[in-house]
Amino acid sequence: MLRNPWFLFSMSIFLFLGSCVYMITNTVGRLASSDVASVSEDSILYIDLEGVIVDGAEILEDLRTYAKEDKIKGVLVRINSPGGVVGPSQEIYSELLRIREDLKKPVVVSANALMASGGYYVASAADKIFVNPGTLMGSIGVIMEFANLSDLYSWAKIQRYALTTGAYKSTGTDTRAMREDEKQLLQTLINEVQEQFKAAVVKGRKLHQDQVDAIADGRILTGEMGVKLGLADSLGTETDAIHQLEDLTGLKDAKLFKPRQAQQEFMSWIGKGKSLFPGSQMSESVNAILPLALFGKPLYLMPQYIK
Repeated sequence: MLRNPWFLFSMSIFLFLGSCVYMITNTVGRLASSDVASVSEDSILYIDLEGVIVDGAEILEDLRTYAKEDKIKGVLVRINSPGGVVGPSQEIYSELLRIREDLKKPVVVSANALMASGGYYVASAADKIFVNPGTLMGSIGVIMEFANLSDLYSWAKIQRYALTTGAYKSTGTDTRAMREDEKQLLQTLINEVQEQFKAAVVKGRKLHQDQVDAIADGRILTGEMGVKLGLADSLGTETDAIHQLEDLTGLKDAKLFKPRQAQQEFMSWIGKGKSLFPGSQMSESVNAILPLALFGKPLYLMPQYIK
């Protein structure tokens, strides 16, 4: 039961400040990485896909800037992600596929603890996927979540209004329960997005449609299960993935080119990917912003990450 009459006001301030933090860290991060590093020797481009995929802009920038360089002979993508927003996941997938098909450079994925949903969507564009036996992977599916806060608004004596231009313009609003026709509309939408996911896996992994259909129900698999089902190629570590790229490119003792290493160190200080104030209440508040921002979007994301 809610006892604090200032709850809604506090939540509004909380969301506003969280949004400010998110925008500032993204802006500072991009400014910190504005200088283009040079590739001085034959190397493997190292891309680190960590956490929830929200916009993918930095990864896409690195791929488009460096993959075309003559001294970049291949791409290693290290994935530790539960997935994320549909569009950015598809963009990264398409860019990796372009590197393989147009630039004729090999792409190899190494999965860490988690390579699920949108994270797996991205991985399926690679020539080879290496996973640990206990890597959690798969979760081929789509989710959208909404909140009906009408009882909360009534309790707080808040009346909200919306003027719309059509019957479906306010679909997903938190001021009322969703109508059955609205549910059907959104179900049709996410079914279509699911078909796009399955088509990407069929193409990237060269599997039959019925093989993908049989496991495209959102289930989580271990890395060992994924290899048996053809969703990954081999059990192995990042070192094994590097050796695979050495074989594919002809490089010996391949050097890894990490274009955002300096930025990652800087951003870890101000909080991107890590807590702003480790162990503090403020840290928990900032970390809670992301799931709220994902409400009402079709997501390639494990449901545990929408809280």
